[in-house]
Amino acid sequence: MTTSTPPALGSLQLSLDGAIAEVRINRPTKANAMSREVWEELRTAYDWIDGEPSVRVAILGGNGAHFCSGIDLAMMAGIADEVDDDCEGRKREKLRRVILDLQDTLTSLERCRKPVLAAVHGACIGGGIDLICCADMRYCSADAVFSIKEVDIGMTADVGTLQRLPKLIGEGMVRELAYTARNFGAQEARETGLVNRVFESPEALHAGVKEIAAIIAAKSPLSVRGTKEMITYARDHSVADSLNYIATWNAAMLMSSDLTEAMMSGIQKKAPKFRD
Repeated sequence: MTTSTPPALGSLQLSLDGAIAEVRINRPTKANAMSREVWEELRTAYDWIDGEPSVRVAILGGNGAHFCSGIDLAMMAGIADEVDDDCEGRKREKLRRVILDLQDTLTSLERCRKPVLAAVHGACIGGGIDLICCADMRYCSADAVFSIKEVDIGMTADVGTLQRLPKLIGEGMVRELAYTARNFGAQEARETGLVNRVFESPEALHAGVKEIAAIIAAKSPLSVRGTKEMITYARDHSVADSLNYIATWNAAMLMSSDLTEAMMSGIQKKAPKFRD
């Protein structure tokens, strides 16, 4: 049972099924292009998921034929008016703050203590790649098409792809995909390690990702949250720093009711039941 009310959203759809939250971009007539509202609501949704004890796992998807066609070009055009200033220096400072804020909206997925599983079908273009790079795991259907599209509109990707994707699939492949902006499909995404698994159809994708989420949701929430924190920390720090951090973390968190429940359930040969 939830202990707080889910936020009211306009361009996203947030639904709950037990301990699993599902967030879907809900602009199907615009191929789920990312309007300013989408960006802001992503942070609202994942901040809520992070703080809601009853939610243990989150799924990210899109309604309609496509996962996400990237940033809404109308939003791009509106940014010029938003940052306009008679002083060139102040105008550039305002633009930098807009970019940093957009970065933070996506980082909310990474900052969320609960695992986020991205389920991609149809197109995943530009900002859509930025978005899924922030998820814990990525899955797609066989019809998925990906592209780091920014160079084709005369810009350098600036909200996370160029920083996160090399950690996922390697620098050389990221350079090729980012320099050429070429499309690549589900099989190549699987071969490079961008996605963990390819499902036959969008329907099979949704069912398969929901099944994985349910397995995670049955585990110790405290342990899963700690595992996410450690893997993300290790990505950005040395082995020595990461070992020191996990030692400190477990010195604080190890002796929990989850540990006792897991051990007793193992002895009693029954499924453990963990508190939120």
